[in-house]
Amino acid sequence: MKKKKQRSLYFAICSLVAFALWTLAVCTFDVKAIGAQNTTVGFATMNGFVKDLTGVNMPLYNITDWLGLVPIAFAFGFAVLGIAEWIRRKDIKKVDYSILTLGGFYIVVIAVYILFENIVINYRPILISGNLEVSYPSSTTMLVLCVMPTAIMQLNDRIKNVIIRRCVAIAIIIFIVFMVLGRLISGVHWFSDIIGGALLSLGLVLLYRYIS
Repeated sequence: MKKKKQRSLYFAICSLVAFALWTLAVCTFDVKAIGAQNTTVGFATMNGFVKDLTGVNMPLYNITDWLGLVPIAFAFGFAVLGIAEWIRRKDIKKVDYSILTLGGFYIVVIAVYILFENIVINYRPILISGNLEVSYPSSTTMLVLCVMPTAIMQLNDRIKNVIIRRCVAIAIIIFIVFMVLGRLISGVHWFSDIIGGALLSLGLVLLYRYIS
């Protein structure tokens, strides 16, 4: 178990370093004005190719946007669970450690989201309701890839029936794949935004796994 935790920390650091390097590359490599209203984006050749390949699918964008409420619902559910344990046990120190660390993890994810809402790396490839919107890293990708894997970890410890546990995990994994591919195929994010969101999320989730 200790070796697994050490590996989680090692890979978490590697993923976060990779995210930092990827972000630096997005800011400096092959930067061209190919976005909406001539906004610039790094890896322009790659991003432009993927954008032309996928086109824009607004119905899929709207579907994945609404389905973004699913991870929020999971996070809210675990928050309610933590509050319920706090009230029942009358001492926050007696709340399950995994729930407390999950709450701290959610706070970190929110802080990172706010940070990148205020630090503009690049904008979306298209206008949303006539407006430019910050695009890096993909916030929906980050939300899904942070909340849903940690939900699997939590549910694995709480669902005793092996078959049900596996079915729930498979359903969540299918949901994750659909959401990430859906955001890419919908054409509302650059490919580099999805990669950035995935690297950041992987690092944060592995860090949570190490701490929890």
